[in-house]
Amino acid sequence: MAPLYDAIIIGSGFGGAATASALVGAGEHVLMLERGDWVARGPENWHDSSALELSPYYSMQSPYRLRNNGSDAAFGAFHCVGGQSIFSGCVSLRFRAEDFELDPEITGDSGARWPYSYQDLEPYYARAEALLHVAGDPGGDPTEPPRSTSYPQPAPPLAQTSRRISTAAARLGLRPFRLPLAINYSDLPNRTRCITCLTCDAYPCAIGAKNDVASHILPPLLSRGLELKPNVVVTRLVSSRGRVEHVECIDTRSGERLRLHARRFVVSAGVFGSPQLILASGLDRQNPGGDTVGRFLMRHCNGMVFGFFPAPPNKEREFHKQVGINDFYFGHPSVRNPRGKLGCIQQVMSPPLGLVRARVPRPFHPLINAAADHVTGLLVVAEDQPRAENRLTLDPANVDRFGLPQGVVEHHYTPRDLAARTALLRKARQLLRTAGAYLMYVHRITTFSHAVGTVRTGVDPRTSALDEYCRFRGVDNLYVLDGSFMPTAAAVNPSLTIVANALRSADHMIGAGS
Repeated sequence: MAPLYDAIIIGSGFGGAATASALVGAGEHVLMLERGDWVARGPENWHDSSALELSPYYSMQSPYRLRNNGSDAAFGAFHCVGGQSIFSGCVSLRFRAEDFELDPEITGDSGARWPYSYQDLEPYYARAEALLHVAGDPGGDPTEPPRSTSYPQPAPPLAQTSRRISTAAARLGLRPFRLPLAINYSDLPNRTRCITCLTCDAYPCAIGAKNDVASHILPPLLSRGLELKPNVVVTRLVSSRGRVEHVECIDTRSGERLRLHARRFVVSAGVFGSPQLILASGLDRQNPGGDTVGRFLMRHCNGMVFGFFPAPPNKEREFHKQVGINDFYFGHPSVRNPRGKLGCIQQVMSPPLGLVRARVPRPFHPLINAAADHVTGLLVVAEDQPRAENRLTLDPANVDRFGLPQGVVEHHYTPRDLAARTALLRKARQLLRTAGAYLMYVHRITTFSHAVGTVRTGVDPRTSALDEYCRFRGVDNLYVLDGSFMPTAAAVNPSLTIVANALRSADHMIGAGS
């Protein structure tokens, strides 16, 4: 018989790793299952072909289908130890205190409701920042919520481009602040300091200086007893009498089928992988809010504005995703539509050349190469509304080679979502023009990099699949701890809140002994 674990965690991203950190720290016997493999680190990560979906860790092995405005397209997922943390830009912002409060302008009739307040999560935000060893400068963000601790690391010096953007923002009467970053700028044992290269956001770190899950969190946990099985696909959660008894899974290299048992199970397979597994296992039928599983998908209404400058704005060729603008977060007198919350603006570097070349005809490649050093940009993050019709469902007629039915994703932005993004893009163009850009290009993001929702927490058991500690209603020993849990998306990067919430839920598991 397979060994009985205290907990089996499915997925090795931000939520799964944070949960493992707390449980292993409490002396529990924990097994982590990951569909992908470890990411190799070395000079190859500096190559254009290492960025996002060009990477070998972006898998179309079991593709999802996206139905949107009459189109039907396939897309894949990142399968690797550490999940999307490997490719993230490391921005580690807390949600604002008001993001946890009911905002009818955002939630409408969706029934979305946070079951706890910012004050309840604040100690776990502090622990999350410590776990990720975040570098930041408190006090500069005009919307920053109260905090009980400073950042574990001071923010590094501003790059030349960042100083230029910050100066332009101040000229417009805005209050630029330092983005907190989960990057190592310190002399830590067994870690490498950041060398401020340009292949950070969208790339695996070649030297392991990002504080991603695989570089920073998992190695010490493995030395303390965490078991990790990579290259394992979980196909079903098998339950009886309101409890999961075991998971069924397949080793993708050997083909071996496994049954693994534990006292409790944590699903951290991502905003699509988690509802896909729960629905494929039929567990939604045991939940009073089971109809919400897969629904209320949010992805932020994001866009980028790239400015072209007469002279290269980043002559030093340094990492410069360092400055944020939150003056428009809760709305602004100069914006009439929409009223209320808008979102944030963040500095972003030029897009990876490999991705650009993959999307434009070859004759334009020399022009792209010549223009690259003359470009810098801004990312706008507009909060999108939770809508039941934005969802993942299963297509039982299309089953992958492991036996999982294909996930079908439907998503449409609301008029309010689009209006908020348009307002922020207008402000971002103004800022770049003030900084000296003479030509603009707007790119509307269509990926699911900030996706949340789909197995949400809430107050009402009829409208939320998870209780306040993210226990799956109707199944006593099952928790969902990734971005799926969020009832609303706020308007900042979700990673730090995923980690903080997982730490809070893990403490509850330990205290309850469940």
